[in-house]
Amino acid sequence: MELKSTPRYLYWLFCQFELITCSYLMEPWEKVLFYSFNLALLGLLLYTAYVCLAFHASSAFQLLGSFLGSPRENALAVVK
Repeated sequence: MELKSTPRYLYWLFCQFELITCSYLMEPWEKVLFYSFNLALLGLLLYTAYVCLAFHASSAFQLLGSFLGSPRENALAVVK
């Protein structure tokens, strides 16, 4: 894709979004509320996904680390 056509493509995507959501029929103040709500919801979704993903990745690495620990520590844990 050429750099010159990127703004045109983004405008086309925005027009498609307006057609799908029927927001082209809204008044300007309704569009502001609609887009604000959608952006806030998207922001919360991304933040929640980031926090939960980081927590689950940390837990997975700790579990993996306990499985891949040194053999001597694992042997001592079995003896106790």
